[in-house]
Amino acid sequence: MCRNNKLLILEDDAQRTSTFRAIFDFLGEEGHFISTTGLDEHIAQEPEGGDYVLILISEHCTDWGESLVEKIHAWNDEVAIALIGEKPVTDGFDPLLKCKVIGAIDVAMTYNPLLDLIHRARLYCEAQSANKKHSQQRPVHLFRSLVGTSREVQNVREMMSQVADKEVSVLITGESGTGKEVVARNLHYHSDRREKPFVPVNCGAIPAELLESELFGHEKGAFTGAISARAGRFELAEGGTLFLDEIGDMPLNMQVKILRVLQERCYERVGSNKTVATNVRIIAATHRNLETMIDEGKFREDLYYRLNVFPIELPALKDRAEDIPLLVNELVSRMESENRGSVRFNSAAILSLCRHEWSGNIRELANLVERMAIMHPFAVAGVTDLPVKYRHVDVLEEDFGAGQVQPEAKSTTMVSMGDTPLLPDQGIDLRDYLTSLEKGLIQQALNDSGGVVARAAERLSIRRTTLVEKMRKYDLQR
Repeated sequence: MCRNNKLLILEDDAQRTSTFRAIFDFLGEEGHFISTTGLDEHIAQEPEGGDYVLILISEHCTDWGESLVEKIHAWNDEVAIALIGEKPVTDGFDPLLKCKVIGAIDVAMTYNPLLDLIHRARLYCEAQSANKKHSQQRPVHLFRSLVGTSREVQNVREMMSQVADKEVSVLITGESGTGKEVVARNLHYHSDRREKPFVPVNCGAIPAELLESELFGHEKGAFTGAISARAGRFELAEGGTLFLDEIGDMPLNMQVKILRVLQERCYERVGSNKTVATNVRIIAATHRNLETMIDEGKFREDLYYRLNVFPIELPALKDRAEDIPLLVNELVSRMESENRGSVRFNSAAILSLCRHEWSGNIRELANLVERMAIMHPFAVAGVTDLPVKYRHVDVLEEDFGAGQVQPEAKSTTMVSMGDTPLLPDQGIDLRDYLTSLEKGLIQQALNDSGGVVARAAERLSIRRTTLVEKMRKYDLQR
């Protein structure tokens, strides 16, 4: 990601270079000035892209045009470009290259317009960096909320495989924290648009009066505070995918404008009467019931049917509890690969997590695993080490001191995530597997204890009454 506000300025006029240098020194921004003729030498000196967040190109540059932007893109595919002056970007530009040009600034530049450009450049840079990271670091089928063998997750994967490469709108529904953006990113990376940007927008996090400008961009002077032109999210996502998260929070007046973009494939910037064609695939998501909102007059029915061409509903974590062991394993593996610590859970703790309701779904589980890694680093956590609300399995406190963690050296007889056998290629029914495992361990404890229930319960670290209930449940004899 972009780590600073380092700027590169291309200017062929020596007098203007001197003027710009004085302005940048006064504004306190770090700027590196070169001419277009010296660009090749500069690229050779900094082959890794120079860690720039924004490149400003003067209208006096003799080589200005698509070839110059293409050269910059080949050198640094994450950096944004802006123009100094009024020279326009021609309609003949390649859409990918045109997307890199995020705005323009007057020759007599002042602090606020420059700060605004840098802010937009950082958003562009971070979006490009995030897309590259997601596509290179980890295969998309391993994204954490898609891990699991439950029928619910298998159905979601099947629907995703059917629609990923289709040019249709997708509406993803599900509770908060179920991984709607993860599914949207998977759809993007499995589509023909994978090489183009994936731009997420949270419609509920942007004030209603700013949402139109944020989506479509605005021209200079379009409203109070519009001190320079700004590209919108549609422009940044050109050729790629625009993810409209929490579409149910979008105001009605904006719903009309989004409907027009879906129908006509064009829009206008705020303050402009020029129609701009767009080639963007829209994926929307919401945790709300849009059909109920339609009945209440809070959501447009025509927009709903435009977005809901292919619906994907994500299951709540409580409805796929059999996936929790695999999810925990994946979350721990991610932390270890990112050097953020590690933790293990014994079988009783895993069983306890499987019985939790998980109102926050995957996000809540991820937060818990990270919290446990901080509280009990590189240890094997039991039920009593979990926060109280996650304890759904009875454990004798005399066997596990409250708040004490069993060190890995002393837990060789415990079933931990590291002891889990490899998953067969054909998969398993995890619910039946866990039931069989629990039943077998209880029977083994009874056999080893000579049929004495109290001793068997002690070996299993559960109360005698709990063991009796489980024996009755599984029809086990002493």
